[in-house]
Amino acid sequence: IDFEPVSKIVQYITPVPGGVGPMTVAMLLENTIQAAALQVGIRL
Repeated sequence: IDFEPVSKIVQYITPVPGGVGPMTVAMLLENTIQAAALQVGIRL
């Protein structure tokens, strides 16, 4: 990404590697755990 011209258009720029990937994985795992708990009648 060419940060200079893009920075005038967007509010946030996430560099790669790293990026938002770890946060996405964490949220997917949280949703999976909540769904599994609800399937067996546990409310977290």
